[in-house]
Amino acid sequence: MCTKHDKLLELFCKTDQTCVCMLCPVLDHKSHEVIPLKEQFERKKAELGKREVEIHRMIQERRLKIQDIKHNVKLSKESADKEMADGVQVFSALIQSLERAQAELIGIIEDKQKTTEKETKDFIQELEQEIFELMRRRAEVEQLSHSKDHIHFLQSFGSLNASAIYKDWTEVHVNLPKYEGTVKTAVDQLEETLGKVLHKLINGAELSSLQHFAVDVTLDPDTAHPALILSDDGKQVHHSDVKKNLPDNPERFNPCCCVLAKQSFCYGKFYFEVDIKRKTRWTLGVAKESIKRKGIIPLCPENGHWTMWLKNGDQYAALVGSPLPLSLNSKPQKVGVFVDYEMGLVSFYDVDAAALLYSFSGCSFTDKLYPFFSPGLNNDGRNSTPMIISAVKQ
Repeated sequence: MCTKHDKLLELFCKTDQTCVCMLCPVLDHKSHEVIPLKEQFERKKAELGKREVEIHRMIQERRLKIQDIKHNVKLSKESADKEMADGVQVFSALIQSLERAQAELIGIIEDKQKTTEKETKDFIQELEQEIFELMRRRAEVEQLSHSKDHIHFLQSFGSLNASAIYKDWTEVHVNLPKYEGTVKTAVDQLEETLGKVLHKLINGAELSSLQHFAVDVTLDPDTAHPALILSDDGKQVHHSDVKKNLPDNPERFNPCCCVLAKQSFCYGKFYFEVDIKRKTRWTLGVAKESIKRKGIIPLCPENGHWTMWLKNGDQYAALVGSPLPLSLNSKPQKVGVFVDYEMGLVSFYDVDAAALLYSFSGCSFTDKLYPFFSPGLNNDGRNSTPMIISAVKQ
């Protein structure tokens, strides 16, 4: 009820944002925008519905944000746990190396001292034995000195010449070992050893972190050159001297003996490993989707390939345009390939040695990228071993 006019509230003044009766617009709300109360009710009800939807949306956003924060915290904890595990592994190995070097140092010093003590003991035993013999001889001399028998005296005298039968000890001495510099030598050797251990452990930890981006890769038979033999599971490929009669579809390489994986990648990071032991020639890496499949095409980044190869059994190179020779400390038995699409990075690793072989950096990727394989020609059986896409051990 309108307290002023004692009438029912049937209108709504939008200007004053209040409910009014039928007389209010004439008497108290002149020139104000007044609408039926029911109309205002429907409007506000619809607006309330929108607000409810908006509040629900905001609630969902915040719930998703909570999930996102929890997920990030989980990832952070996993990263922290892994970093701690790597740290424990590194420092445990360093402690073991230090303890081993300490034990070796103590062992060297103790061995020198034991050798000296044994030599000293042998000398003392020999001297004591000679003293015993000399004391016996002195007794004989003393006894002979009291002899009245001239013949016996003269006959026995010659056999009592002590200097003729005993060692001259004037030049004999114990070779005392020199310990000066032993610790420095051990520390120098330890420094060299620790450098190698640290290098291997840090590289191993780095490779281990990359292996978390491992993807399942299988070979695509539709891209394989007709002379390539693929295993049924799509994990192995080798060259055959006999070409299969296959349709020369646009995706198939010809005459280059190459094959791509079925899987493609256009963002993020990915990693895979290939077993290449006992092979004398191979090429491995990634290639963009739009590479030319027909004709002889040089493998290089300009043509959409980021690869490295082995040829003639011991010649490694990164194919950067003209082959860039790589000097490796060991012959890789398994090669890991890591790609960071956004960073424009393609890296090759010797998995067993946990050593970086080569990195293409600063690349600009726009196409899909496919793992790229070429097992090399059979070469009368000398290169018949297949390239094998192996499971990544994490």
